[in-house]
Formats: sequence, structure tokens, C-alpha cells
Amino acid sequence: MKYYIIAGEASGDLHGSNLLRALLEKDKAANIRFWGGDRMKAIAGNPVKHIKDLAFMGFVEVIANLRTILKNIRFCKEDILKFQPDALILIDYPGFNLRIAEFAKKSGIKVHYYISPQIWAWKQNRVHKIKRNVDEMYCILPFERDFYKRFDMEVNYVGHPLVDAVQDFQKNAQTRKNFLSKHQLIDRPILALLPGSRLQEIKTKLPVMLEAAKGFERMNILVAGAPNIADEVYLNLANKTPITIIQNETYDVLNQAHVAMVTSGTATLETALFKVPQVVCYKGNSISVAIARKLIKVDYISLVNLIMGKEVVKELIQNDLTSKNIQKELLPLIEEQSEKRSKMLEAYSSLEELLGSGGASDKVASLLLKKL
Repeated sequence: MKYYIIAGEASGDLHGSNLLRALLEKDKAANIRFWGGDRMKAIAGNPVKHIKDLAFMGFVEVIANLRTILKNIRFCKEDILKFQPDALILIDYPGFNLRIAEFAKKSGIKVHYYISPQIWAWKQNRVHKIKRNVDEMYCILPFERDFYKRFDMEVNYVGHPLVDAVQDFQKNAQTRKNFLSKHQLIDRPILALLPGSRLQEIKTKLPVMLEAAKGFERMNILVAGAPNIADEVYLNLANKTPITIIQNETYDVLNQAHVAMVTSGTATLETALFKVPQVVCYKGNSISVAIARKLIKVDYISLVNLIMGKEVVKELIQNDLTSKNIQKELLPLIEEQSEKRSKMLEAYSSLEELLGSGGASDKVASLLLKKL
């Protein structure tokens, strides 16, 4: 079978790599062409386009890069027609992928969508386009199945792939002793800072996180560095704050962390699955955020709270994201026996149960091959 796969962000690259692995195990003769990042590259060779050239965040940023985005869409359509896949597999990345889905459907190519766009949060009218252009939808959040049912669309709920990613990692994770030795760290509690994967969000959020971290200098302050972001970026922002930058080892950092400050997004869920108490931090372009607030129809921005349907982790957004507010929320989470820490960890266990028993990528690969 011939598969054309499109992932446009870091999280899509992670889930795409696991799906690639499952597909190659089940279809030994698979011919794959893909857009993705380093994780997918490690499994299937060089991508057609790398995610570092694709990820644009926010309304203003998208408009600023519109020419590049439209050029990529044109190229993608031409490339798909040349390849003539048996299946087009789209992974999240809706602004781009929904356009490609419509084109592929009109071109007679089967469209499989893995990880539903968050249309339940905003632009719910997109559901009609999805129903028209997507042959099979594979959802990873439990409430998405009921959402689509409201529009008479049957979808496949496969559980969340991050459950597999974290469980697989922990089977072979390095010991605390080896981790501390490798990075020349003193054996003391770790405060993890996850400022995001894009340069613009790192420059916005990390300075606030670092200012808050000054109140916790008796801990190891570790910054989880993103791929393709140089150490100098973090060091320049840190100024004199004592930090250690750990590049491309976010899971190792979370596996050893005691508490964390986390940029909203997939990382909030990863942090929860590693059972690390956290404070969620978000600050974006003021115009983009103002537009989003008028359009988005959900009560929370973090996946943890959205899935649980209540506030499990504190979200500090825009003007509320200050160093003092972070410190205020973080302090009780550091105390081992505090009620706030215990309640958050208890909620994390319930969250994991909601997300299923694992095997999401394997389920998608099996269902996809069955349909084909």
C-alpha cells in the first residue's frame, strides 16, 4: 500500500512516528511519503517538508506567513497527485490539513484523519466539511465521539497516543542517579520549565517563568529545550538565573521532575501522565488572544482540564501570567504532603483511566488497513 502522511507540528511528529512504526509492522510492503519532523524521519527517512518550516501559531502569525502557507498547500496538492497514494493520512494540523482533505476527496483519494481538529472548541461549523471530506476519523479524546454523534457522524475512538508514548518511555527510562550524573546535577528536587517549542512562545513565556523560578533556587531548575532552538536563546533570556538546559530530553526531565511550569498544549497532558504537579502558563499575541476569546467555546485551555471537565491544574493566562502568581500556585505543590499536591495527583490517575488502556497507534493502523 502507498501512504501519504501529513504532520505539521511537534505533537503530530510524535504521534506520526508511532503510527509509522505500527503501519510498517503490519504492512511490510508499505510505500510511505510524509511531512513531519525528526521522530518520523528516524523511522521512515527524510520528510517531504520538515515541521520546522510549517508551524505558525496564532491569527497574526498565520497572516504574516500566508504566502509561505499557500505555497506549501499548492506544492502538497501537486505532490499527492504525483504519488497517488492508496490513503492520505492527516494528523491534526487543521488549518492546513482540512484544505488538503477537501482536495484529496475531490481527487478520489481516501482520506483518513488521525487526531480530530479541536472543532468542539471553535469553528464547530467545520464539522460539515469534515463529514463531507473525511472517510475515517480517529479520535483520541473521549468526549469527541459524542460531539460527532450530534452531527450524525460515526468516528473511531482509539484512546490517547500519549498514554503509549509515556508508558513506552518509562519502561526503559534512565535512573535518577544516571540522569543527575549525566547532567552534573546535585541530588535535589527538580523544577522543570517547559516554555514551548516555537521561538516566539519561548521568548514570551520563558522570561516570566525564569523570574518566578528565582524563588526556588534551592531546586535544580531545568529548562526542557526544544529541537532546533539553540542553547544561546535560553541562556540569553535567563541572564543570571541559574538554569540547566536539557536539549531533546523532555521526557527524561519530566520523569525526574518534582513540579513544573508548562506552556499550554500537549505538554500539559504529558506532564500529567508523568504525574508531575504543574502550573499552566499561556501568553500570546494580544490581538490573537482577543480574537480567540471571542471565538473559542470551551472553559479551559489545557488538555488536562478539558478532558476532566473541571479545573485540575491552574491556568495562568495573559495578564494573570506573572511571576508572583506562578510562585503562589507552585509553592503548595512543592510540599510533598500538601492537600493541593495530593488532589492533583489523584486527579491525574482518573485522567489516565479516561484516556484508555493504550495502543492507540496500533488501533489506528489496524482499522486503516481493514478499511483499505
